[in-house]
Amino acid sequence: MLFDTPVYFVFLILVVALYWKLPHKGQNIFLLAASYFFYGWWDWRFLFLMAGSTITDFWVARGIERSGNPKVKKQLLILSLVLNFGFLGYFKYLNFFLDSFARMASLLGAHDIPTAVIRIILPPAISFYTFQEVAYIVDVYKGRIKAAHSLTEYALFISLFPHLIAGPIQRPSHLLPQMASPRRFDPERFFQGCMLIVTGLVRKCVIADNCAALANAAFSGRFAQGAAGTLIGVYAFAFQIYGDFSGYSDLARGSAQVLGFHFMVNFRQPYLATSVQDFWRRWHISLSTWLRDYLYIPLGGNRMGERRTYFNLLVTMLLGGLWHGANWTFVFWGALHGGALALERWFGLAAKTEEGFLRLWIRRIIVFNFVCFTWVFFRAPSLGAAWNLLRQLANPAWSSDFPAAATFLAGFVVLALGLDLILENNNVEYPLQNLSPTWQMVTAAAGIVLVALLSLGQLNAFIYFQF
Repeated sequence: MLFDTPVYFVFLILVVALYWKLPHKGQNIFLLAASYFFYGWWDWRFLFLMAGSTITDFWVARGIERSGNPKVKKQLLILSLVLNFGFLGYFKYLNFFLDSFARMASLLGAHDIPTAVIRIILPPAISFYTFQEVAYIVDVYKGRIKAAHSLTEYALFISLFPHLIAGPIQRPSHLLPQMASPRRFDPERFFQGCMLIVTGLVRKCVIADNCAALANAAFSGRFAQGAAGTLIGVYAFAFQIYGDFSGYSDLARGSAQVLGFHFMVNFRQPYLATSVQDFWRRWHISLSTWLRDYLYIPLGGNRMGERRTYFNLLVTMLLGGLWHGANWTFVFWGALHGGALALERWFGLAAKTEEGFLRLWIRRIIVFNFVCFTWVFFRAPSLGAAWNLLRQLANPAWSSDFPAAATFLAGFVVLALGLDLILENNNVEYPLQNLSPTWQMVTAAAGIVLVALLSLGQLNAFIYFQF
């Protein structure tokens, strides 16, 4: 059930209509059932995996809180981490590591190494709900939060359908209290949620899906080769993935808000970043802060000297890259960002705050292009394919298709950056938020018309659904 399909909006309307007629406990039970129905829409068999890990972590957290023995607490923590990362590793990475081992053995002369006979199907959302469960267990162990005393509330925290498939990764301290507290219908917040949904549809169906047509053609080789064609493909994918994921996040936050919940902002105009560090403070904020708090800081952060700091940055980004998928392209993409973060720290670039307009935009352009070209490794099916595409930058070949494609792309780039500049300059959560409700409704209607006119009329699954 994709967020940009009619069936999802029928589902959402029915859920919202019934939900606000129920008392607090009834709302939680109903939403839990609706969320499991939403997840089971893809494959009902994976419901047992999510339910099993949810129940296990609920009781493990209760055990950690009740135990007065530090050794027992640590053993329970390790048990939870092993189970959570064990499931994630098995379903997401087993085939990857077996195939990598076989290729390495082949290079060393050992051929015909048997690998997995059965291809393991990746359960939807396992990366996202695993990180939420780990955050919960660690926070209970550290004493940052109390263990949930209602299985229904904890299960809803894990499975609430707006964030379930692709985040934002919710912090227990932010969302769990919202499960426990009664929710009252707020017309203003409901209206704002609807505006976020419209914004998300524009970002996904208008910007991302149209840019995807160019990006897919370039990366698949169907687009004419040459430097100009490669540049069009690189920038098209940059705005595809941004429109796709920020659009999903707006749809998720809007869907949660019409149900009375508040989700964290997951994007803050990342292509306006002035450093790679600034980029990661703006891009997929729920993941970057999770990596910071549950990986980078436990590794030692910047508390153990400069060399160890560089090492921690690189390891964090390598694992962050691997989290995105079982492919060496993601590892290399993470290494590029980790190396850039280390270099920025070495030269003190991230700490600089240039106030001049020209210097500000020079820094933005440099960071933007670095991010765009690292996306090539994120998008390409293999490292070889990525290098082959980048080698086309030295090819002066020209095609009569290039001007039309560049003009087509420019229209969506201007729309995306225009939305971001409005958000950046006005410090609001969605464009035109400061207008009167009447003008917001007019703008929303225009956005829906834009979606109807410029949508490609085909289903394009959200990129982050595969993670």
